[in-house]
Amino acid sequence: MIDLKPWGEINTQVCEGADVCVMGVPFDGAVSCGKGTALAPEMIRNLSRYLPPTTEEGLIFDGLKVYDSGDVAIDLDWPRYYATVEDEALKLMQSKAFCLFLGGDHSVTIPLHRAFGRYNKGRKIGVIHFDSHSDICDEYDGHKWSHACTEKRTVDDVISPGDLSLVGIRSWETEEIEYLNTHPEVLLIKAYDIHKNGYRYVWEKLKEKYSSYDAVYFTLDIDVLDPSCAPGTGTPEAGGLTSRELLETVKFMIAELPITAMDLVEVSPPLDSENNITSWAALKIIYEVFGQINLQK
Repeated sequence: MIDLKPWGEINTQVCEGADVCVMGVPFDGAVSCGKGTALAPEMIRNLSRYLPPTTEEGLIFDGLKVYDSGDVAIDLDWPRYYATVEDEALKLMQSKAFCLFLGGDHSVTIPLHRAFGRYNKGRKIGVIHFDSHSDICDEYDGHKWSHACTEKRTVDDVISPGDLSLVGIRSWETEEIEYLNTHPEVLLIKAYDIHKNGYRYVWEKLKEKYSSYDAVYFTLDIDVLDPSCAPGTGTPEAGGLTSRELLETVKFMIAELPITAMDLVEVSPPLDSENNITSWAALKIIYEVFGQINLQK
């Protein structure tokens, strides 16, 4: 049965006491290929109305409370808009709930990372970036806020390269290869590494790196999945993770690592195949995140 509210039975109208706070950033002005990600927050919320509060293993999390603050309204002044996104994200983080942000293209992670850095000032923080691309160009399409520059802005402004992990990578710009060759302290796990060694290899590497951190931000580009699992994205790359590999890895990360905030970006409903396969994949991931948070209560 469809529920009238996003997130259905677990929706709460009050931020105080919520276990999860959600915010949409419906911006796709920084994409280099297919657009449409601005429509993802609305689509994901709409589909969430159909889902009961359970995990894939049949665990009920009806005690979980999810507060949705809505979208950050689009502003045609790009710097001002990103400043607003940063400030609004910081407010949600100050609630001390787990924060989930819905993009939008991957450039929206730039102000979200800045908010995370402000909130955790003085603490040991890291970033885990799941993507088919490393997004570590200094400039792309003539702009430093392209979705291909997300993590370069992060290591410039928020963390050191040694605090960054890149997972699922299988497409490169030349300058990204050069950067990573000169910064071996960045943990790089290619899609091929996962195919060769299995998803438990990712578990071991991430646990080894982040077990001593105070807080970690997880940014998830849906194109880390193989296009057979997530066709509705602007820059699909063959050879990606399966849905099962990603689900198992995400469940482990939320359960075992100090992740306090995440985003899910680059879902493009207009580019999706029939039946919203990519948006449903995003929702499956989100609900497994909810399940792990509920287990920690």
